[in-house]
Amino acid sequence: MHKIAVIPGDGTGPEVVAEGLKVLEAAGDACGFNFELQEFDFGGDRYLATGETLPEGAIEEMKAFNAIYLGAIGHPDVRPGILEHGILLALRFALDQYINLRPVKLYPGVDCPLKDKGPEDIDLVVVRENTEGLYVGTGGFARKGTDQEIATQVSVNTRMGVERCIRYAFELCRERDMEKKLTLCGKTNVLTYAHDLWERVFNEVASEYPDVTTDYAHVDAICMWFVKNPEWFDVVVTDNMFGDIITDLGAMIQGGMGIAAGGNINPSGTSMFEPIGGSAPKYTGQNVINPLAAIAAVQMMLDFLGEKQAAALVEGAIVKALSSGDIKSLSAGKMGMGTREVGDLVAGYVTEG
Repeated sequence: MHKIAVIPGDGTGPEVVAEGLKVLEAAGDACGFNFELQEFDFGGDRYLATGETLPEGAIEEMKAFNAIYLGAIGHPDVRPGILEHGILLALRFALDQYINLRPVKLYPGVDCPLKDKGPEDIDLVVVRENTEGLYVGTGGFARKGTDQEIATQVSVNTRMGVERCIRYAFELCRERDMEKKLTLCGKTNVLTYAHDLWERVFNEVASEYPDVTTDYAHVDAICMWFVKNPEWFDVVVTDNMFGDIITDLGAMIQGGMGIAAGGNINPSGTSMFEPIGGSAPKYTGQNVINPLAAIAAVQMMLDFLGEKQAAALVEGAIVKALSSGDIKSLSAGKMGMGTREVGDLVAGYVTEG
């Protein structure tokens, strides 16, 4: 029995989560596994009503679950940063979800903005360190509000945090068993302390994986080559900030936010899976938002939970839905069918097998 916490979140989050759960139920029926769901109302509406982001005891309660399924966090009436820090970062840090995993895969039937690139060219994974770096929040202000104001934000990188992220990436390279090529993304020519640590640890760990080919690229070069030659990449490992940036670029080359899903992974604990797009509040309640990224997050969650057959079935159903011609676009309001209808389509393909 898999215990799954469900956080529908804000805006269109509940709508896409509903479709993801529809597909999860179909997968459970098809593959014969059971799950137990418990919903939590963390998000903007709760914050506006109570003034709290996560209630007391929420973190400990989350630890009792195998996985968390998240819709989206972000409310137009809440100042940016409050919900992100109070819910998303709080969960990632407290649950030690030290890997952000972002598959960048172009499916058949999806328009790619890159000229002459197809599904055979775009199939990579970005492994982003998820609990250190600039996101720790170390720093502060001096003389705030004056013309001599100083603001500092320090990137915190520990040997432990860097090494466990890099080891995860090497193991993933082996598991994927494709090109077995791992690229370190950094900026060693400028960030000569933090990224010196990353490079040294990367090279040390590489000696234990002689079957994996390694290389290095500056983050600005990665941005260029994701566009020009995405086929060069198999697995990319990088720090928190650079990973945040290049994964959004990755989403665009795989067809947009409507298909991009991610996981916040604690390999031995509670992990959290979500579509990487925002809450899109202007589309709330209109049945026009694309749920495919949320459904892809279910596929990732199933894989993490060890339901490999179900994960493959859901991914196959997504491919069939995209190849059917029924979905005209991945953009909200342009799909040619509604949010619920897309969910029905994918769930139907899961049931058919």
